Amino acid sequence: MGEPLLEVRHLVKYFPVDRHRAVKAVNDVSFHIDRGEALALVGESGSGKTTAGRCVLRLIDPTSGTIIFQGRDITAMSQAEFRALRPHIQMVFQEPFDSLNPRMPIGAILDEPLMLANRLTPAQRQRRVRELVEMVRLGPSCLRKYPHQLSGGEQQRVGIARAIATQPDLIVLDEPTSALDVSVRAEILDLLTDLQQQLGLAYLFISHDLTAVRRVCQRVAIMYLGKIVEVGRAEEIFARPLHPYSRALLSSVLYPDPNVKLDRFLLKGEIPSPINLPSGCHLYARCPWARPMCNQAYPPLEELLPGRPVACFRAREENGLVADLQLTPAGESGPAARPLGDDC
Repeated sequence: MGEPLLEVRHLVKYFPVDRHRAVKAVNDVSFHIDRGEALALVGESGSGKTTAGRCVLRLIDPTSGTIIFQGRDITAMSQAEFRALRPHIQMVFQEPFDSLNPRMPIGAILDEPLMLANRLTPAQRQRRVRELVEMVRLGPSCLRKYPHQLSGGEQQRVGIARAIATQPDLIVLDEPTSALDVSVRAEILDLLTDLQQQLGLAYLFISHDLTAVRRVCQRVAIMYLGKIVEVGRAEEIFARPLHPYSRALLSSVLYPDPNVKLDRFLLKGEIPSPINLPSGCHLYARCPWARPMCNQAYPPLEELLPGRPVACFRAREENGLVADLQLTPAGESGPAARPLGDDC
């Protein structure tokens, strides 16, 4: 495989509170997105997923770390240098109405990114605008309307049309369906899936809606208090979450089938403050798997299964992977499982 479209390395973003304290919103996060791939950043409010997405877009500058897009370090670029890359990386916002200029008709809203990119003639831009509304399944009559004259779902379709206008390689979607009615969400998710397949788009899909994630994304990275705790293929994580926080998130998903038996996995207590993070594992005080060793150091991301890095000292034992690692094909010998400490 070639190099990733986007590679985030050891991203850190702190927001100062006063001279001595800061909100540790993103705390040493690394991930990558291949061309045409949809990666979800999943977590509760305050997990740092939106902050990570805004750093990728250079809407805010990271405290430290590196963001490589199309082989170039965008964190080392000036805003003027990054402007040349802006057509290739776009965003769809959570609140569709707030993201649209209320004084501009839809046709002008869709023409604006084309005009700023300075690639097309006025006639070519008009054709492109008409093409865009068709791609997002809106009628041409909407071009003369203003945002307040559209429904929430129609407004979000305009936001998606604006995002794809300049033929980007990557779109950051920040909770794109959370402000919509349930009946409209499925239509928007289907549209995003179809556009990804038609245009070869890559998505960074930021959401706490696991149903939406399962529908759109190929891979999932789960965040808790500014750190990624588990990464894997979407179908694998939904079938077998390995981290206790992942288990708790997935056990909260509601299924329409009453015959589906839910595997309840509950955490206790409240999320710690990102200003005063606990020592050791940040989930220690809430986790039913916790042992004294978990409070001594933060667990590293270790690949427990192929393509499944997990940050948990206890995940190997609790998921029965000690025995799994010792099983090898007949006549072959394999690596012994990593021994666990006495206090775990």
